[in-house]
Amino acid sequence: MSVHRKGTSSLMLRRAKIAALAAVLAVAGLAGVNGASRADAASSEQALQISARPFAIEGKKVYLPAAIVNGESYIGLRSLNDRLGIKTAWDPKSRETTLTGRGRTMQLSPASGYRLNGERLYASPAYVQAGSTFVPLRFVLESFGYSIGYEASTKTVSIAPIAENKLSWTSAQINHSASKLSLTVSYPVFSDLENEDAQAKINAKLKSEAEKYAANGRQTIEQAAKDNAEAEQSYPDTEFPPVEFEGIYTISNNESGLLSLYVDYYVYTGGAHGGTQRVPYTFDLKTGEQLSLKDVAGASADYVSIINGAIQTQIKQRKLELLTPFKTIEADRPFFLRHGSLVVYFEQYEYTPYAAGMPEFEVPLTVFK
Repeated sequence: MSVHRKGTSSLMLRRAKIAALAAVLAVAGLAGVNGASRADAASSEQALQISARPFAIEGKKVYLPAAIVNGESYIGLRSLNDRLGIKTAWDPKSRETTLTGRGRTMQLSPASGYRLNGERLYASPAYVQAGSTFVPLRFVLESFGYSIGYEASTKTVSIAPIAENKLSWTSAQINHSASKLSLTVSYPVFSDLENEDAQAKINAKLKSEAEKYAANGRQTIEQAAKDNAEAEQSYPDTEFPPVEFEGIYTISNNESGLLSLYVDYYVYTGGAHGGTQRVPYTFDLKTGEQLSLKDVAGASADYVSIINGAIQTQIKQRKLELLTPFKTIEADRPFFLRHGSLVVYFEQYEYTPYAAGMPEFEVPLTVFK
């Protein structure tokens, strides 16, 4: 669903859509709906054009079998095993591949897609060809704590491990299911931090937040399921699909004493598609305190204008279609960190059509110093 009217009318329509989706996502803390990709991660048999491509792994140049699918780079799992020390194991019975390394375990299979340390993730599908599995390069390597770069002049992809904070994590879940209704909210539980008080504070915060969103999500989908059942009674020839609420977290930054992650809360109550809200958190590992946008921007008094300028530039570079002109972010705009950059994003329908998802804008942290 997109809006083509301009000016004040377009802004009013956009705000009406955001308000409607926010109501669906429940009251407590769920205003401002955002989009997220929910691509099926099952393996595909599509034919790939595989060729030897240049990579620089920790400064050493090698050529590895890779492919490009819809503009996204793919790499063979065996290359990860041989060159990066990410061990791979294949279970022919379950058709599941397990990747381990850097304190992480990832499973991928046609049945369950991707899971990292027990947490389900959505990404582009893996591809199987001639007995080899190819996976999306950036998604997998960033999940294992590697930075990815690209040198256009030589068409070389650079890969290097990130110096991460010492911590481990597992996934905890809140689950509820009933007839034509399901709820799953995941959140991380951290361990091995040097400051145990900070660790306890962070874990308590994330658990409390997950419980709050799960409670409101359950209320929303139970009401939707009830309404759908009543509608089916009134219209016997109509059948509504099951409703669902799902919370999936992504750890986006774990370095330089800072920990950043976000949770995508997706709700589907019927219709063409659901809606997603992204809720980010950034913590100081020395204190366990959650940091604001101003905290991360440091002493820069004009951090809002700096971020605005970066957004405007990237809108032009990427030729983003806007429903209404972008002017400025709020001083306390939600954000998260990603390897040396601060990331802000547009909410679903806030400035762009639904199909655009949640456009992200990275701003290097160095510009605030």
